[in-house]
Amino acid sequence: MKLFSLTLTFLSIIAFAVNAADIQIGHFSSGNLDQWKNKTFSGKTDYQIIQLNNTQVLKAESHSTASGLFKEQQIDLRKTPFLNWRWRIDNRLEKNNEQSKSGDDYSARVYVVINGGWAFWKTKAINYVWASNTVKGSSWPNAFTGKNAMMIAVRSSEDKTHTWYQEKRNIMQDLKQHFGEGIHTIDAVALMTDTDNAQGNAVAYYGDIYFSAH
Repeated sequence: MKLFSLTLTFLSIIAFAVNAADIQIGHFSSGNLDQWKNKTFSGKTDYQIIQLNNTQVLKAESHSTASGLFKEQQIDLRKTPFLNWRWRIDNRLEKNNEQSKSGDDYSARVYVVINGGWAFWKTKAINYVWASNTVKGSSWPNAFTGKNAMMIAVRSSEDKTHTWYQEKRNIMQDLKQHFGEGIHTIDAVALMTDTDNAQGNAVAYYGDIYFSAH
């Protein structure tokens, strides 16, 4: 019995050590928006921490607006290559062609940014989006910035509204696939709910966002 108890204690220590290695980016469940900054493109999407099903989450509400939240934090992808987050949407955006400038809107998106510094044209990004009219798993260049910002449809119209989905992406692997080079660090994580181009409305929720080794 004593050996069993010691084994459980040892396993709990290991589990704590693994979790401690995670890098928290958005700790919304603690009600914390520290170090997150707003970037406005066309009107302000409303972002606020709310209580939903006994958990604090980030609510985003957009009415023909496009602004996002971003957090500058350099992440070494060789140590923690996996980006983890959960999200849900209340409604899909209808009829917009997401691969055109007039339809480049998303109920929810989470993206990583590689800063080009003074060579701003070298700035790159991968957008993981909840698409409305593009097949899940598809990828395409952003309608405004071209191949420097790649879009990946992680969710689509096949997925349910009012339902939480947990996501995990190997960022280093995705960067290699879409940019053809070994990128080992990212400089920022951002999220956005935007409906400015097609003049729509969207409500989405974001849970905690973190990087992990596995």
